[in-house]
Amino acid sequence: MLNIYFDFKDLEYLGPIMKDTINHFILIFSLLMACVVNAEQVTKEQIKGLDEQVQDIKKDVLGISAELNQLEEKLLFPSNTQISFFVSLDKASGFQPDAVQLKLNDRDVVHHIYSFNEVNALLDGGVQRIYTGNVRTGDHSIQVSVAGKSSGSKESQTITQTVNKGIGPQFVEIHLSDSGIEVKNW
Repeated sequence: MLNIYFDFKDLEYLGPIMKDTINHFILIFSLLMACVVNAEQVTKEQIKGLDEQVQDIKKDVLGISAELNQLEEKLLFPSNTQISFFVSLDKASGFQPDAVQLKLNDRDVVHHIYSFNEVNALLDGGVQRIYTGNVRTGDHSIQVSVAGKSSGSKESQTITQTVNKGIGPQFVEIHLSDSGIEVKNW
């Protein structure tokens, strides 16, 4: 029989969720090794029971992973400081964006070049999140630069506007059309 010893003293910095995850993986490994060693003596019921345990552990690991992703997002983007920018396109206009650049408080935060499929998705009514970040409450200067085509000719537009960030998450729409760029809070 194979004995597995794992000492958590070296991994004290890990949280309880990671320790549980490691314990689940050690349990799976131990069960599989036990099956390999005693393969001749394993019955169908034991294999079925082991398969059910593995499926339960998979569900637990997936649940823990989802919780970790939510915690990570809350830590990186707390809701009271979060600001997100979305791009939408006026379907009725003939404008097709090639690139969008966003500056927040005179700092370049995103530059996106559009593919053919992305432009088609925007023309079909889709909305694209191009930036999520953290800012304090109050007024913030944004500068949006857009390059694209309208009626076959190349166009380039830039606007500068102030956005007021209140308490809680802030969602800002950058709406593109033939007539220009419109920035508004959702």
